Amino acid sequence: MSNIDDLIAERMSLIKPSPTMAVSKLAAELKAAGKDVIGLGAGEPDFDTPDHIKLAAIEAIKSGQTKYTAVDGTPALKQAVSNKFQRDNNIKYNSDEIIISVGGKQVLFNALLSSINPGDEVIIPSPYWVSYPDMVALAGGKPIIVEGKFENDFKIMPEDIKDKISTKTKWIIINSPSNPTGSSYSKEELKNIGDLLLNYKNVFIMSDDIYEKIIYDDNKFYTIAQIVPELKDRILTVNGVSKAYAMTGWRIGYAGGPKILISAMAKLQSQSTSNPSSISQAAALAALEGPEDFLAERNKKFKIRRNMVVEQLNKCNGVHCLLPMGAFYVYPSCAGVIGKQTPSGQIVHNSIDFSSYLLEEVGVAVVPGSAFGADPFFRLSYAISDSVLEEACNRIKKACDQLKYCA
Repeated sequence: MSNIDDLIAERMSLIKPSPTMAVSKLAAELKAAGKDVIGLGAGEPDFDTPDHIKLAAIEAIKSGQTKYTAVDGTPALKQAVSNKFQRDNNIKYNSDEIIISVGGKQVLFNALLSSINPGDEVIIPSPYWVSYPDMVALAGGKPIIVEGKFENDFKIMPEDIKDKISTKTKWIIINSPSNPTGSSYSKEELKNIGDLLLNYKNVFIMSDDIYEKIIYDDNKFYTIAQIVPELKDRILTVNGVSKAYAMTGWRIGYAGGPKILISAMAKLQSQSTSNPSSISQAAALAALEGPEDFLAERNKKFKIRRNMVVEQLNKCNGVHCLLPMGAFYVYPSCAGVIGKQTPSGQIVHNSIDFSSYLLEEVGVAVVPGSAFGADPFFRLSYAISDSVLEEACNRIKKACDQLKYCA
């Protein structure tokens, strides 16, 4: 007889299921069971993919573009990515310096698995996207967490990085605008970080720019290869079509970087997923080469929601919310509710307790800050209709009002 307990590899103990997807799954299950639940855990726009992109996919099917493509993407899409980097970011990447993958997540995973040796360290600012540390660990590396301070919009400074760099440091990950905080690095801030990293030839930079086009007010997007071009040979610039073009399910991400790394990533991809969907690549081509006038209108709607959410959350007892610069999340502090008691007599010890309380008491699903490496905070996505968002905020306020300090 087989020993089923020995089936799963030990390396699987290094990773956990995605907390954000787990929250969305739980909210969906509760809704299906008839519960009145508002899910604010999803990291995807509530808008539809623009019509011209969908039509391009339909035409690709009709014209027979349904076969394998090159593992690292079609020549047409790689050229469109090259044009995008030049047009939007003033960075020149040749075709052999570009890869197309099954979403930005695969780009990041391929890069880490292709470059990390056992014991290599990767500097990750917190709060961080939930998958960064697990990807590093699965690749055999060691995540080195650098805490971003609330009072600095969660952004890290050069001195914070310098304290963590060692001879084992292989990468630093920069995500701007950030998931989960929505904070975004200015040109000057990136320049200061880049100037520091010029002194450390062993350190490579992974710039996760997936929220590039979702940015508000007078803030402008910059990426580090654009600001410190001397570092270009040590930078992997990662992006995709999921967020800006509302194409999360199409699964197309891309990157520009050193030819030797891109080649290794393509080799790895050839032995895993092979090429991304040919239809999705045709759609992504239309996204990158087509009109983008819809972005301003969608960002205007996101901004209205952002402002409303921040205003309403700051009226909640024990909650303090900063105004994010980009993306579609807020990351409020819930420090003021820690130690309080719920109506059922439970003590709120941390963000997990608070998130559970919101779900059980008022039917609002948020993601606890511990999933992003920072407590006591929670993440809320405002990529949902205005009316539902307003109702969710009212429920959160009601829940906070019901919390009392123990006698």
